[in-house]
Amino acid sequence: MRSIPERLPARWGLLADRDFRLLFLGETASKFGSSVTTVALPLIGVVELQVSAFTVAMLTASVWLPWLVLGLPAGVWVGQLPRRTVMLACNVVSAGAFASIPLAAVLDVLTVAHLLAVGLLAGMASVFFTTAYQVYLPELVEPSHLVEGNAKLQGSASAAQVAGPGVGGLLAQWLGAVTGLLVNAATFLLATLMLALIRAPGQPPEPRLTTRPSLLREVREGLRFTLRDPYLRTLTAFGSAANLTLIGYQSILVLFLVREVGVTPGLTGLLVSTGALGGILGAIIARPLCRRLGTARSILLSHLAAAPFGLLIPTVGNDWTLVLFVVGSLLLATGVMVCSVVSASFRQTYPPPHLLSRVVSTAMFVNYGTIPLGALLSGVLASVIGLRPTMWAMLILYVSCWTILGASPLRRRVDLPTSAVAQPAERGDRTAGAVPYRSVGQR
Repeated sequence: MRSIPERLPARWGLLADRDFRLLFLGETASKFGSSVTTVALPLIGVVELQVSAFTVAMLTASVWLPWLVLGLPAGVWVGQLPRRTVMLACNVVSAGAFASIPLAAVLDVLTVAHLLAVGLLAGMASVFFTTAYQVYLPELVEPSHLVEGNAKLQGSASAAQVAGPGVGGLLAQWLGAVTGLLVNAATFLLATLMLALIRAPGQPPEPRLTTRPSLLREVREGLRFTLRDPYLRTLTAFGSAANLTLIGYQSILVLFLVREVGVTPGLTGLLVSTGALGGILGAIIARPLCRRLGTARSILLSHLAAAPFGLLIPTVGNDWTLVLFVVGSLLLATGVMVCSVVSASFRQTYPPPHLLSRVVSTAMFVNYGTIPLGALLSGVLASVIGLRPTMWAMLILYVSCWTILGASPLRRRVDLPTSAVAQPAERGDRTAGAVPYRSVGQR
């Protein structure tokens, strides 16, 4: 790992470091393009191809479905390859996949099958990119700056998502929904350039031994470590349940706003982007909140305080009640971001180094593996009981996810432990083995 000074300029923090700044700029551009696609891709189905609610949910599910197949072995394979090389290759594949959609539209051969195939291919690339990215960040950033790094990266992603859906909606209204996919392809190429300019070599991949254990054995080792540890097990279970419910309402959100509420594509993009403002707020407050309350309590209290506001979202109509949508989306996303930043930073520092890529991929496999299930579930429910009742069901389930945290060892802690081998003798002791937030800095 490179040596980054313990104290960085207060005004810029990690952004004063050239390599982190390149990663930051590349990921911000990529997230902007991806957030354009969150509106553009469903609108292609809704406006251009006139598909059903279930098909729209299938488009969302296709991007996440590869996690169910590749999520676990990806951790083993990424551990054997240079992480930055994996990320570069994934960005190029994603750029080509999304660029193929406007080309097919120009040739008048665009179909739902094509959209699903692109979703699957981009999802496969995302599996490997996300796993490599989660392991690469601790190689680029000292542990003392890791929470700051995660907060800045996820905060910039939320900032990009403020503009992205609005841009996607306006592009769809003015130039057609497929135009947004060109924006996404271009941002993937920009992210590739930023990654290529990073000078830090990163840590070498794990050595390829002639007596290396089988793939199944290595996968099982990472899975066993994650499921046996009470903290990793709790956060993984919470993440999987939360993702299932969150994607459940998000996968039909564009359809809900356009067909049920009756807003225009341009306004739909602007409304969707309000949730990203909450992501920015969550990224800003995550570090000071953890310093004041502790990491464990920050996760518990942020979900408990913010999640119920999501219940405002299904109440809206095409009138002044759209303000309730903005408030609900804003505060819901704030709580989600705090949990995400703290959980990701914990996962990157807690496991033994030789298990890091496998623990990350296991957590991502479980967390992201429920996303296509949530999308498909909401698609089925929306077809049977309607869009608004499905929104209610998913958001009520999200609020109830707090019971996973409340029934876990987190409720007796102030801070999460720093490592799997150095836990405090007393679970409520903030100083013995707990994360000291002055020295510890989640595609």
